[in-house]
Amino acid sequence: MRVLLLKDPRDGESGPDPYIKELESRGHKATLIPVLSFKFISANTLSDKLLQPEKHGGLIFTSPRAVEAVKLCLEDKDRKQEWNKSLKDKWNRKSIYVVGKATAALVQSLGLEPEGEDTGTADVLSRLIIEREEKNIPPLFFPCGSIKREVLPTALRENGVPLETLTVYQTTEHPDLEKNLKNYFTKVFQGVFAWKL
Repeated sequence: MRVLLLKDPRDGESGPDPYIKELESRGHKATLIPVLSFKFISANTLSDKLLQPEKHGGLIFTSPRAVEAVKLCLEDKDRKQEWNKSLKDKWNRKSIYVVGKATAALVQSLGLEPEGEDTGTADVLSRLIIEREEKNIPPLFFPCGSIKREVLPTALRENGVPLETLTVYQTTEHPDLEKNLKNYFTKVFQGVFAWKL
């Protein structure tokens, strides 16, 4: 059986995408077509915030893309040196919260020590943060995407935990989505069906 997965392939060096691997192990022919694209924005503002850990009570990451935005800011040689020399240690003296193991692994690759990776959702992570953080701390810094859910910011604000958000990436339709779908269906059905996107 053919299976079409409308998702991005898993990034990293861990080998083939686990969904493809699992489906193929069960005799299916699986194809991935990415549906989303990400554009990184606010790089200068993000860089400024990362260089001033004393102005924040900690960091919150709920997506791998937000961590990627931070990595892009640290590509500059001088910034990377400053990060490794002192900034990451200053951030590690604060709380670094994450949702999920993939995001936690990326945060660790920055030299940071995350907590909350087993929470699984922003809702559960917000409860952990509310339990642990004082209300009189500087704001937690939350780099996020343009279509983030408001669960975490709302819960923290309602419970008096200071928060500063910055949109660091925008989510859009993958530029090749229509073309990739047409190619897939043309190949699979070899012109048997007339269809239009």
